[in-house]
Amino acid sequence: MIAGPIAAEGPTGLTSEEARVLLAKHGPNRLVPDKRRSPMAASLLSAVSDPMVLLLAAAGLTYVLLRDTVDAVVTLVAVAPIVSIDLLLEARAERALEGLKKMTAPTAAVLRDGVRKVVPTEEVVPTDIVYLREGDIVPADGTFVEGSNVMVDESALTGESQPVVKDAVGTGEQLEAYAGTTVLSGRGLTTVTTTGTATRYGKIGALVAGIGQTSTPLQRVIGRLVRRLAVVALVFCIAVVAIELVRGHGWGEGIIAGVSLGIAAVPEEFPMVFTLYLALGAWRLAKDRALIRRLAGVETLGSTTVICTDKTGTLTLGRQEIAGLVTEQGFIGTGEPLSPAANALLTSAVLASEPDPFDPLEQAIVRYAGSEGVDVADLHRRRLLHDYPFDPLHKYITHVWSHGDGFGVHAKGAIEGILKQSASDPETARAALEANRRLAGQGMRVLAVAAGDLAEPTGERAVDERALRFLGLVAFTDPVRPGVAEALRECRDAGVRVIVITGDHPETAHAVAHELDLPHDHGAEIAIGDLLDEADDETVAALVRTANLFARTRPENKHRLIQALKAQGHVVAMTGDGINDAPALREADIGVAMGQRGTEVAREAATMVLLDDNFATIVGAVRDGRRIFENLRRAFSYLIAFHVPLLLGALLVPLVGAPLLFMPIHLVLLELILHPTISLVFENDPPPPDLMRRPPRPSGAGLIAGREWLRPFAQGLTLTAGVLALYFVQISREAHVVDARALALACLLLGQMLLVLVERSPGMPLWRTGLRGNRALPSLLASILTTLVAVVYVPALADLLHVAPLSLGAWGVAWVVAAATTLWYEPVKAVRAHRRPEALP
Repeated sequence: MIAGPIAAEGPTGLTSEEARVLLAKHGPNRLVPDKRRSPMAASLLSAVSDPMVLLLAAAGLTYVLLRDTVDAVVTLVAVAPIVSIDLLLEARAERALEGLKKMTAPTAAVLRDGVRKVVPTEEVVPTDIVYLREGDIVPADGTFVEGSNVMVDESALTGESQPVVKDAVGTGEQLEAYAGTTVLSGRGLTTVTTTGTATRYGKIGALVAGIGQTSTPLQRVIGRLVRRLAVVALVFCIAVVAIELVRGHGWGEGIIAGVSLGIAAVPEEFPMVFTLYLALGAWRLAKDRALIRRLAGVETLGSTTVICTDKTGTLTLGRQEIAGLVTEQGFIGTGEPLSPAANALLTSAVLASEPDPFDPLEQAIVRYAGSEGVDVADLHRRRLLHDYPFDPLHKYITHVWSHGDGFGVHAKGAIEGILKQSASDPETARAALEANRRLAGQGMRVLAVAAGDLAEPTGERAVDERALRFLGLVAFTDPVRPGVAEALRECRDAGVRVIVITGDHPETAHAVAHELDLPHDHGAEIAIGDLLDEADDETVAALVRTANLFARTRPENKHRLIQALKAQGHVVAMTGDGINDAPALREADIGVAMGQRGTEVAREAATMVLLDDNFATIVGAVRDGRRIFENLRRAFSYLIAFHVPLLLGALLVPLVGAPLLFMPIHLVLLELILHPTISLVFENDPPPPDLMRRPPRPSGAGLIAGREWLRPFAQGLTLTAGVLALYFVQISREAHVVDARALALACLLLGQMLLVLVERSPGMPLWRTGLRGNRALPSLLASILTTLVAVVYVPALADLLHVAPLSLGAWGVAWVVAAATTLWYEPVKAVRAHRRPEALP
């Protein structure tokens, strides 16, 4: 969490001289240099170890040994663009990931050399002096040296929801500040004693981080596929070399044939394209306010079947607004004129709040009072004599003020605590409790207010509070976020179940669920946290099958719910923000941490961080995860269809004893076209219109499953047949090999252009999709065509690639064969599209 801004003069108003004295007293700062390896160095190492680069180097060395200087130079120089493309794509993904890191880089304000500076929290070291104010996240364990009655929320560390008072003149825990906790009110200075994993916060984070991350099923499938094909390619390469030697062609020609087959056979693009798409998908998600911390999570998003979400701040705005006041005369809603009793109630609520509040309920009180004509500034100009801290047992706070001609005591908090500490008759108490229950049932939070006059403050809390008289209730509402109801409907259409898990009262949870039209049964299917504690595994399993609403839950309940859902085969996304949520976030398939109110440990445990804490952002991420997976499917289908002619052309031609169709330099050219095509075209394609009306993808399903391999493989086979037919026919007619190769390569590249169009829309014919929806497509197709023309007509390029210019008739033949061998499936797609008109764009 990024620490909040701090005033230039410091939170305690220190002068420059006082700051220097304090710095001298508590010691200088020592920075630890960052020794991480350069990402560019890692990218370069990855690029030069690319299998294709190694094979090209072997081919270049073979040409050198054969004293074929021109081909040796061309082959070795061709390594440069391959490495450049790998570096470019690696750098593109790296920039995306580095951008994500910078967007959540936490900072802290420290005192150094007598000057306040904002530094990354990782640079905070022991003996640093840290400024803290309302809203800041404590960056390290330390001891308060300035500040009084600072209220700190330690729930992220301890699970205890009540604020803790910190004081520089206190003892024990009251003096200590802990990393990861939040300052709710007040300002102070701490001297850092412990940083990093040595802090209480860090030790929990280290335990969570120590839980290993396994590769996803799809990553394992791709890895196995590449390894198996590499082994097969090696076997065939050896066989081709042996056949060439048997035919008396010599080691040189045999190695060149084997290397060409190796380049064509090893699908080294598969893992590269997979990682690239996930990285670019993560960058797109970040622009939509969802940071992906582990790239494999982008893949998993498309399989999500259940989203378990908090209520406050996720389904709602997380901003409290006053909904009305309750006095003995009844409920007075916003916009209604205030009665004298309501005005007294609101005035006392202001005086029971901090003068410059950070607490959202107090902010709502001050805001509303000002809008109703209460002079808040004048009230707070009175002298605050005693600020009695929050009572964690009875859950209320008390202030004693001097107001000119006398003294007043004002308190606010939970109705049970206020009724216990203030005077009220039994009928008034019963009416107040009933009103509290009714308002909570409408999804509201309620504070009770009491006040009284004092003859003379004593400074003893119990004595001063004897003057309290119950005044009434202040009701607050947390408005539902715009767009959440629509997002929930989209989840239902997409087959994604939503379960709300909240610590709120069941009535409050029901009211919000009812407003959002979340399917649930008011009563039997609202599960309570205490029930989860007592239930056995079978009972919990039965609950998660039917209940969509869990109330009065604690963070530790989430972990058990996730385990039960996963045991039933669900892919679960779970939201959380506290340290105690970390095990549940790590257990979930998609752990979703809150970016605005979440802790660093929660973010470390999570797969995704929401920058806006908005449920609609989760649904948008699921939608984009499905889009990324769909585009990956199309890219992989294209790779399969295009690799078939490369592999078979490199294998069959030498087996029949014909001159090589593909030499290493030709495969380099094809790779230079292949990589940009799959990275630019398919990744930029818009999602199909029915994407969020489909059921979730089964967990662990491959990119292309079962019979879906047949279509791209068949298209690759037909294109192979056309290309090899043209080549062999030309050879049989005793045409020069450069003419036959030019015609075959032209057919292959034209077929590749058409395959791009075919695979962009596997379910829709070309005449319905065209080039729309992808701005990169026209320029990319034009560049491929321009490259082909340049290769056959520029003499220097034609000589280097061992091809010859094509006649107009040859171009016509190449176009006809390419179209016939790639577009044959379009009529089938048209028939299927006619049967499914709802899928039309």
